[in-house]
Amino acid sequence: MTAKVRTRFAPSPTGFLHVGGARTALYSWLFAKKMQGDFVLRIEDTDQERSTEESLQKVLSDLKWLGYDWQEGPEVNGPNQPYFQSQRQAIYQEHAERLLKAGKAYYCFCSDERLESLRETAKKEGRSPQYDGHCRKVSKEEAKERLAAGEKATVRFQIPEEKDHYVFQDLIRKEVKFPKEMVGDFILLRSDGMPVYNFCCAVDDALMNITHVLRAEEHLSNTLRQIMILEALDYPLPQFGHLSIILGADKQKLSKRHGATSCHEYAERGFLPEALSNFLALLGWSHPEGKEIMPLEELVETFSLDRVHGSPAVFDEEKLKWMNSQYLRALSNEDLWQRIQPFLTAAGLDFSDAPEDWKNKTLDVFKSSMETLVDAVALYQNMSDAHFQVDEEACAEVLSWDTTKAAMEVWLQGLKDLSGDYLSEEDFLSLQDKVKSDLGVKGKHLFMPLRVAVIGKPQGAEMKLLVPLLAKSSLQKRVEIVLEKI
Repeated sequence: MTAKVRTRFAPSPTGFLHVGGARTALYSWLFAKKMQGDFVLRIEDTDQERSTEESLQKVLSDLKWLGYDWQEGPEVNGPNQPYFQSQRQAIYQEHAERLLKAGKAYYCFCSDERLESLRETAKKEGRSPQYDGHCRKVSKEEAKERLAAGEKATVRFQIPEEKDHYVFQDLIRKEVKFPKEMVGDFILLRSDGMPVYNFCCAVDDALMNITHVLRAEEHLSNTLRQIMILEALDYPLPQFGHLSIILGADKQKLSKRHGATSCHEYAERGFLPEALSNFLALLGWSHPEGKEIMPLEELVETFSLDRVHGSPAVFDEEKLKWMNSQYLRALSNEDLWQRIQPFLTAAGLDFSDAPEDWKNKTLDVFKSSMETLVDAVALYQNMSDAHFQVDEEACAEVLSWDTTKAAMEVWLQGLKDLSGDYLSEEDFLSLQDKVKSDLGVKGKHLFMPLRVAVIGKPQGAEMKLLVPLLAKSSLQKRVEIVLEKI
């Protein structure tokens, strides 16, 4: 009987979720969903100085925003709790004792000074620094006596002598071969009893029955240590898959210098979670038919590890914006309004009393001009009388033309002569033609003054679409404000 697929995502709670971590979570989540397995969330919080409750909530919030639900982990618990490494100290201690008892680990009493000396010597000789096994010769009895006397010691894993190399079949990179000499006897428990990353990770994966481990390629060097630990404890190995590195547009590893790198930042900038997930999925995986726009449900249906490749992926934010605009425009007006409203509110724009019909009309006009939800702010500022202001620097040339004042006066009188609270598109075009014929103006000397009279600047949305969205009373107030400046 085939074991149930169980994947995991194990972030450190030291800040918001990085997009690289989000891709790892996404692939692990997709594979578990596709195989009707479990997605486990485990928190690697042994770095007590950097791990905080606030950071944990940030990570959980980002995962929820993206829609990656977990079957076991914080808030939902499960049969393998606790899911915080800081709460599993007794488990790691017990496993360390097992290795010590079996002679597969030993106490190391070497001072920091001696270890630093070893590192410096290796550096001078052009070797990678490795522990020289000095404390292997310390007997168990002597170790117990020294510990009882108050000496501090780490627990080191003893590299097996019987194997020259380690080989495993990576789910993405195929056969990977490690020479044993890549690592020296490495630390399992620090002198304060705190376990190191590789020890926690290997033990937790085994006890939580994780079948598939997907993670970034920079973890590849950790895999050898984790395989050694699992084999020494007689635990089965999960299948490992190491994902490609993510590069910025300059082909360097994605970092803060490239701009936003956390999911939270993209949420604040008005990107949709479904668009970000779609984009991240394509950073190392491709749809069998070459499709680019796929909601999460379709990603689950079509995702497979055999289409994940190991080549570096480039994070192209312009493509992300394009993809976001496609998702945004596909939303219903009701859904889109709910999503832009928090951004409008944050900018001091209150349209809570606006009729639904007006909201729909504005979205029909503005939707095609939006790449992100934040773009709605500038568009809807034009709709708010409270935010109307004349950009005098941008309007200086237009306001200096001889025909501008007369054009605005004809426009104002035409507004007063029209009945009804709003202009239709036909009303606007008719009134625009009247200004043109009465004054003999055309081109920019016609369009720009009218745009300044409506939105306070000479460039912007198409007037025949914008004007019918504004109450006639608002249009009159605005042109009167502009006329005072001429």
